Amino acid sequence: MKLPASIVRLCKDNLVKEAKTKSKNELLPGTLEMLILKTLSIESMHGYGIAQHIQMLSAGVLTIEEGSLYPALQRMLVKGWVSAQWDTSANNRRARFYRLTTAGKKQLGVEESRFSEMFGAIMRVMKTT
Repeated sequence: MKLPASIVRLCKDNLVKEAKTKSKNELLPGTLEMLILKTLSIESMHGYGIAQHIQMLSAGVLTIEEGSLYPALQRMLVKGWVSAQWDTSANNRRARFYRLTTAGKKQLGVEESRFSEMFGAIMRVMKTT
């Protein structure tokens, strides 16, 4: 069955629009938690500081949106990987500061191992001719 040209054009336009609105540098599933844990292994930070730190160290390649960051932090709080307390930020605003827990340090090791294994597997596939 052949679709009418108008339907094909509409679908194609929607796919192009969706591709343009998607972030060009999306993170692989599971890497956001690893990046947050690694960042908090340096020092405790508030959410905005975590996002800025990751963006700065990645030279702007990785941008963590609030809509991803705060739900991830909440999941990590529930799992016991981070703890949080309210304090005053450098610009004199009330902010929730996150700190890595002992369980979070252990999980960071697990996440790094998984990522390393996955990255190695991807590289082996990419090197095939």
